[in-house]
Amino acid sequence: MTAATHQPPTFKLDRFAITLSGLCLVHCIATTVFVAMLASAGSVLGSPIIHEVGLTVAMTIGALALGKGILDHGFMMPSAVGGLGLGVMAGALTLPESGGGEAVYTMAGVLILALGHRLNGIAAE
Repeated sequence: MTAATHQPPTFKLDRFAITLSGLCLVHCIATTVFVAMLASAGSVLGSPIIHEVGLTVAMTIGALALGKGILDHGFMMPSAVGGLGLGVMAGALTLPESGGGEAVYTMAGVLILALGHRLNGIAAE
């Protein structure tokens, strides 16, 4: 196997996590649009259980990918950035759903988490 085709051990997990972050971002934007357009669609997509399950999945995959990255390449910074993103996402759950603050903070947390996963992939190269 040549160096050009070798992928770091965390590469696939980080790419999966970035994809989930993107899906979360799409979910947040779609929910905001649907809430503005149709109250019934917004209530389904904006259900607290979706956010709680989504955060649980993000924290689990984040811990696996970012933690494995520390073991593989020894750099803590990607995990620190990813942890900050998870913290912002968790904090967003404490905000009231009205007014859009929760969605803004959730989207910011998702982007920060995705950055942490990208940094993890770069550090592993």
